[in-house]
Amino acid sequence: MTDDFDAMYETFQALVETFPPSEAVKRLEILGVEQDVVERIRERHEQQMIRIKELEEPHAVVMGNRDTWYTGPQVKDKCWPAIVKLLRKDGWPEEPAIRDLDDSSTRVVSLLNHPKERAFSTRGLVVGYVQSGKTTNFTSVMAKAADRGYKLFIVLAGIHNGLRRQTQARLVQQLVEPNPSMWSQLTGLEKDFTPQENPASYFGKSNKTHVLCVVKKNATVLRKLARWLDKASDYLKDCPALIIDDEADQATVATKSINPLILSIMSSLPRSAYVGYTASPFANLLIDPSAEDLYPRDFIVNLPKPRGHFGTEVLFGRYALDGENEDDVDDGHDMIRSVPVDDIPCVRPETKADVDGFEPVITETLRKAIEYFWLVTAARRVRGSGNPHSTMLIHTSVNTSVHNSFKRPLEHLRETTAKSLAEKTVLRRLRTLWDEETARVRAEDFCETKVPFDSLLAELPGVLRNCRVIMDNSSSEDRLDYENGPVVAIAVGGNTLSRGLTLEGLAVSYFVRAVSAYDTLLQMGRWFGFRNGYADLPRIWMTDELAEWFRHLATVETEMRRDIDIYMTEAETPLTFAVRLRTHPALRVTAAAKMRSAVTASSSYGGRGVQTHYFHTNAEWLRGNIVASQELVAAAAANAVRVEDRSQEGRFIFRDVPYDVVTNFLASYKFHEKSPENDPDLISAYIQKRVSAADSLRRWNVAIIGNPEGEPFTFAPSVTVGRVTRSRLAVTNPDPDFADIKSLLGPRDAAVDLSGITTKVNERALKDARSAQLPDTGLLLLYPIDKTSAPGPGKNLRAPLNAQEHVIGVGLVFPEPRHGDSTVEKYISADLSGVRIEDEDLSSLLEGEDS
Repeated sequence: MTDDFDAMYETFQALVETFPPSEAVKRLEILGVEQDVVERIRERHEQQMIRIKELEEPHAVVMGNRDTWYTGPQVKDKCWPAIVKLLRKDGWPEEPAIRDLDDSSTRVVSLLNHPKERAFSTRGLVVGYVQSGKTTNFTSVMAKAADRGYKLFIVLAGIHNGLRRQTQARLVQQLVEPNPSMWSQLTGLEKDFTPQENPASYFGKSNKTHVLCVVKKNATVLRKLARWLDKASDYLKDCPALIIDDEADQATVATKSINPLILSIMSSLPRSAYVGYTASPFANLLIDPSAEDLYPRDFIVNLPKPRGHFGTEVLFGRYALDGENEDDVDDGHDMIRSVPVDDIPCVRPETKADVDGFEPVITETLRKAIEYFWLVTAARRVRGSGNPHSTMLIHTSVNTSVHNSFKRPLEHLRETTAKSLAEKTVLRRLRTLWDEETARVRAEDFCETKVPFDSLLAELPGVLRNCRVIMDNSSSEDRLDYENGPVVAIAVGGNTLSRGLTLEGLAVSYFVRAVSAYDTLLQMGRWFGFRNGYADLPRIWMTDELAEWFRHLATVETEMRRDIDIYMTEAETPLTFAVRLRTHPALRVTAAAKMRSAVTASSSYGGRGVQTHYFHTNAEWLRGNIVASQELVAAAAANAVRVEDRSQEGRFIFRDVPYDVVTNFLASYKFHEKSPENDPDLISAYIQKRVSAADSLRRWNVAIIGNPEGEPFTFAPSVTVGRVTRSRLAVTNPDPDFADIKSLLGPRDAAVDLSGITTKVNERALKDARSAQLPDTGLLLLYPIDKTSAPGPGKNLRAPLNAQEHVIGVGLVFPEPRHGDSTVEKYISADLSGVRIEDEDLSSLLEGEDS
């Protein structure tokens, strides 16, 4: 009976591919299907629809929250089951890996148009993580779309031949080879697109095969494709096409050649869906939505973060967002090693004039990074598990002559090390390095077992013998080739290694490349991805400044994804909301040309918290802030309606203080210049506007947050609390006048002036309680931070604060506005004002024939 029902349900699914669900039900009734069976079919379909809409991951923003025609794979499918079979053979577990891939790819396909619609032109964006399996996801999307009737598949595979070949090989392996009779290919492994003689042989009604075309984003190649498709227009009206734009932020946005050519290709296809895939979607989110361009107007999807993935936050940590407790935000793994600023001129020319004749020096940190790479490779051979390849990345410059200059000194280091392995001083140095690194990152924390130094000694000579030094750049013929046996390589390169291309078995990175934008920085991080069998061993050498930039970028990413998730729950669409992107004082969000249509986002302090986490540590700067805080407390005590002495808890609250006491304090307290969100002029201007426009924020509560067990700090007579401890993030070569404590206040502190709040209050409950109890009152918090502030046990990524004076931390909590709001300029977003809704120099690579 169950088999009969399943067969009937399959009939219903087949009908849904052609008719709306309601019409499909009527046709079942016409066929004489019993009413109770029809009801069961209707119920199962509705449950399936709910499951797709409410998938916990990935979250999506959908145009019009439209119902989908695609409810998942069917028994008769050919392409998707073939992928599942290959993944199982490669060791993918059914749960959660294959199930998560099935769910997320189904979600994307469900947002496409039905292939039998008369005409459509869809634009969507899928946001993944660097080196997280985006290719596998879009291959799965292509397979499911093919199983449902999409015919032409065009994959725009970056701007380099290496990535195009890699993508072509993957798609052939997973789509074409399992079902060769179902596919025709317009491109090959070594052959980018060249026009074919007879378009009818591919798109005519007699040809039932799917057509695969994998091309670079190169003007010459795309121009050929656009012209050929234009000539084939007579056959394309019945050809549903899916265009996958891999690395969709690269070359696609705001380019004079590539962007118009992609649009031209789409104009030749009456039924086309364009889906961009990227881990750095900043440029795509800033396209002018009102223009005839590739803004993702129909949907934006966040792919789930795969389990075991090493991403920005995992490696570098991030800063707490509004409503988050610092203890819930990880500092990241202890895998980042500091490159002193003094080393930079030794490994990278300081000016263009220094490029000619540049000779790199193997500095102590570079030598240590290389030696650690050899030790890691030997240890992985002892373990005998995971990826058979082992790679080190050295990335100091974009200039190919600089890359090539590393060849001789690196080869010399390898040869001399191989000859001196038996020397006691060398063995002692290597043993010390191994023991120090394995003590800082314990193998047991990653379900691995430490390899003793003596065990890897036997492998070291073979590692050094096998290790190749490869210059992988646009001017070299040498390339990383992982197809012909295990590779041990030190890869020196630039742009060819900076996007899309996977460095197999990447264990060590030495990265001091100068960058200026979020997307460039993120894509340079080839160390992101999966480290099965050696998750305890990866290390990255970089400057402290770059590490801080990556930590900021992890915060930007998290906030961006949270924006997408929040707006989905509020039933917004990509044409009614614009994802906000937090700015940075030293970095652009993306290239200037890609931000021409961006506007300063209407991001407000309303409902938000502001806190200090950067500080100078010199006595003069700190004493000025101590004086400013003491003056604030004196003024608050003199003007407060009520004072709550909760010194037994280490706290004081001065209630209903006039707002000018707060703005006077903001004028005298010094925020660190690296904290653009803590701009006292903007904060004061916001308070003034709220006071004048809505008669809000006229009164403030000022709270002192201390530690009852700390050493005493006096703000004013009878106002003394114990000092709190806030250690700094540890760096190898700290700036003596800079400290980053990462987070100052938590949700409990932000609720200090509210009643009935538990210690584990969430962000929404806290905002609701403030709106109910103190809808027009701001909260200012003062923290007396002990100048030593030694980290607690187990805080390996922390170091003592070691300031010259005690530090005053400041937090401000703003209620959500009730009568409109005034904005601050801290974010940028796409400009939606023109939308009308009814009821690095890449020019040579993009224009040239080859790259």
